[in-house]
Amino acid sequence: MDAASIPTLPQLFAAGRARHVAPSVIDVAGGRTYSSWGLWREVARTVDALNELGVRAGDRVLVQCEKSVSVLVTYLACVHHGAVFLPLNPAYTDAEAQWIVDDATPVLVIRDPSRATLGGSHLALTLDASGAGSWADAVAVSRGSSGEESVFGAKDRRGEDLAALLYTSGTTGRPKGAMLTQSNLASNAGVLAELWGLGPADRLLHMLPIFHAHGLFVAVNTVLAAGAAMVWLPRFDIDTVLSSLSNATVVMGVPTHYTRLLADPRLTMESSARVRLFISGSAPLLQSTHEAFEARTGHRIVERYGMTETVMLTSNPLTGDRRAGTVGPALPGVEMRIVDDEGRTIGVGGVGAVEVRGPNVFSGYWNRPDLNDTEFAPDGFFRTGDVGMFDADAYLWLIGRSKDLIISGGLNVYPIEVEEVLDAFPGVAESAVIGVPDPDFGEAVTAVVVGKPGEAFDTESLRDAARERLAVFKVPKRFHIVDALPRNAMGKVEKAKLRAMFGGTERDST
Repeated sequence: MDAASIPTLPQLFAAGRARHVAPSVIDVAGGRTYSSWGLWREVARTVDALNELGVRAGDRVLVQCEKSVSVLVTYLACVHHGAVFLPLNPAYTDAEAQWIVDDATPVLVIRDPSRATLGGSHLALTLDASGAGSWADAVAVSRGSSGEESVFGAKDRRGEDLAALLYTSGTTGRPKGAMLTQSNLASNAGVLAELWGLGPADRLLHMLPIFHAHGLFVAVNTVLAAGAAMVWLPRFDIDTVLSSLSNATVVMGVPTHYTRLLADPRLTMESSARVRLFISGSAPLLQSTHEAFEARTGHRIVERYGMTETVMLTSNPLTGDRRAGTVGPALPGVEMRIVDDEGRTIGVGGVGAVEVRGPNVFSGYWNRPDLNDTEFAPDGFFRTGDVGMFDADAYLWLIGRSKDLIISGGLNVYPIEVEEVLDAFPGVAESAVIGVPDPDFGEAVTAVVVGKPGEAFDTESLRDAARERLAVFKVPKRFHIVDALPRNAMGKVEKAKLRAMFGGTERDST
């Protein structure tokens, strides 16, 4: 994609707004519906509030609040004003938030009124889940007239302007701030809107958090680019989601959402009949979940692949073969390759490191220029840290994270291979396979298993089943039975926590 042809977010949203059919946002919890004009008028008022508080283009605005339409409006105001939006998970402790404040040096920090004031030279305002607080008061007194030039006029940003700063989860050290530009976000949203066939007639059931790239960029940006609407939920609640399906045409979720829906008998072909597209991401979708959902509803979920630093990279097609277990081909404009340890490209069927290049790839890590040489190849490809392979039709199969690769006795073991065998065993709900230090093998293949309610199995039978399907070096040497796997806010299994929990244990735990 030619860089000169990539719009900024204000330009992209203006094009979507021109196609839009009201309403724009249906706030289920707040009991309010926003027309397109009403939503963007609130954005203009918020741009004015930023100006009146002395926020300048390039300044960071940190928001750590519960999901609300007010947070959505604040994000949209920042990308039009030129401020850099920095969302934080509300679950982060004050200590975690303080570290990011010290690193990013925001000029404005907006948090829930129940949170303590953080140290620093920033202005501290408040916003609660209902949209009330000192930040809401500042917006309420602004007129919005000068902000209209940024929102409705031609005063657009530049493509290279920094639009958002998202900190990675920090599971392998201190969080790093991924710098995402206007062009990064706009190019991705435009491609996805076209790829998934989104248009003014669509309504997205928005049940994702908006401190994360999935809910904020993939969902919000794509919907606004398409001129579609959002049915806005504060969180995933099974009763609210099921009752809202009849008012939505598109659903974006994480695998946990789909397994919880499947566990409820109210999910049927009839209850999901109006939805034309279910999309899953942020964590791998089990093939069994994929198949069970199709059998129950008649819908074949579209699985896709992305990450904070790149937003979306691949997607199974809207029309064509949606292959369970794959995340589809690369998006238009995205270059992707599989390489070996020496950086040499691997052909079809070969397993290696996934690297990507394109207009969606972030510009680097905040305050960490030292990572440019380690995280990017010399020719500009970003090293995702994921391991995968392409099939003959260029569909990407993700094998796992490179840091999750187990080297046992000098042989490579990819956890997903073992997990697929264990998950198919009667009585097993799901599993996670990790490597733990071992004096003989270097790393011992270790399985952490969750059983299905009311169903029993023993680890020796599970081990025997694994021996029938796997090479001996891949068979877990240790099994641990747990009630649930630890997951982050987006449903990804936190294997670092499992390694910390079970790294020193040498016997089976049943």
